[in-house]
Amino acid sequence: MTTSFKLPLKKGSVIVGKWKQGHYRVEKLLGEGANGKVYLVSRDWQTYALKIGASSIDLQSEINALKALAAAYPSRTPYLKDVDDWITPQGKEVPFYTMRYVKGLTMADYVAQHGAEWFPLLGLNLLKNLGELHRAGWVFGDLKLENIIVGQYGDVDLIDFGGATPVGKGVKQFTEIYDRGYWNEGSRSSDAAYDLFSFGVLCLQIFAPRKLAQLSKELLPQTRSAEQLLALVDGIPELAPYKGWLEKAFGGQFTDGRDAASAWRLLAHRRKTVVKSKTTPKWLKVMIAVSIISLCISASLYALDYTGLLR
Repeated sequence: MTTSFKLPLKKGSVIVGKWKQGHYRVEKLLGEGANGKVYLVSRDWQTYALKIGASSIDLQSEINALKALAAAYPSRTPYLKDVDDWITPQGKEVPFYTMRYVKGLTMADYVAQHGAEWFPLLGLNLLKNLGELHRAGWVFGDLKLENIIVGQYGDVDLIDFGGATPVGKGVKQFTEIYDRGYWNEGSRSSDAAYDLFSFGVLCLQIFAPRKLAQLSKELLPQTRSAEQLLALVDGIPELAPYKGWLEKAFGGQFTDGRDAASAWRLLAHRRKTVVKSKTTPKWLKVMIAVSIISLCISASLYALDYTGLLR
C-alpha cells in the first residue's frame, strides 16, 4: 500500500525539530505506508529510522503504542527516541518521530541465507515481541514480512507501528492476505488472536509464498478459510512439527503472544531433542573408530601369521 502523503526528501536533506531542535540528515528512504514515509537518518554519528506523516493523529497513535511498550518493559532498550514537528521549506508543519534503526533482513531472506534451522528461534523471538506488546494493551495489527527485521544473530524487531491499535478497537491498518477477516476466520477487532493469525500466515509466506498467493487467487471470497491454509502446511516439511500450533493460532485458541510463545518454545525444544537423537553420539563415534582400528590391527597380525605359515 502506498501513501498519498507527498513529501520527497533527497539524500542530504536536513530535518530540524521545531521544539527540540534535533538535526537529522536524510540518508535514504526506507519505506512508505498508508500514513507516512520512513527514512534512514543520521545524527551525531548515530543512525535512526524517522517516520514523517501528514496527520499528527495517526502518528500519535503509533507513538502511544511505543510509549506503552517502553513503560511496560523499562529494562528493554526503547524503540522511541524523539518526537517533534518539522517546518518544511514550503512552510508546512508536519509531525515526525524517530526510533532506533535495526539493520537486518526479512525473516524469509534470513532463513534463505542462513538455513531453516534458524526458523524456530526467529519464530520464538517474534512471538516474545508480540507478547510484550499484547501485555502492554496493544495489538500490532499489520504483521507481515516487510514489518519485521532480523538482526545478525537472530534478534527480531518489529518496525513500522502504523497498524498498532489498542486492544478492543478496530484494526487500523492491515494487509489482506494476513488478515483473518479476509480468510473468514474472525472480525477485524483488535485482539491478540488477530496478530497470531497473521503470524500463522507469515509462516506460510516464508516457506511457500507462491502457493499462498495462488491459493488466494483461486478461492472465492466466501470459500476462504483456515482449512485451506492448513492444507498448505502438509506440503512444507519445515512447518510439519508446528501444524498443531498453527491450528490453534488460526482458531484463536491462544490467550496472547506470551502464551503462544510458551507453546512454540516447547515444540522447538522437542524438535531439537529429536534432531539430536538422530545424530550419532560422540562416544559412539569414538567406539566405532576404536573398533575399526582394532580390526585393522588384527587383520594385519593375521596376515603376518598367515605369511609365516606359508614359509
